[in-house]
Amino acid sequence: MAQEEIDLRGLKCPLPALIARKHLRDALRGAEIHIVTDDPMAPIDVPHMCRQEGYDVVAVTRDGDMARMVLKRPA
Repeated sequence: MAQEEIDLRGLKCPLPALIARKHLRDALRGAEIHIVTDDPMAPIDVPHMCRQEGYDVVAVTRDGDMARMVLKRPA
């Protein structure tokens, strides 16, 4: 399965959601992208964008100011 990791630290919303959407659109079907961000709104905004666009949110984890998200383009 294809996988991509994107470091979005230092970017504030809506940029993490917009960049994640672009990478998901460009990804192969079934591919996962891993997002790393330090924007406190990203763990809310990115999953919301995924629901609107039809992408899957596999996992969201937080560690202090950092958040990691695993997103998937459906097969």
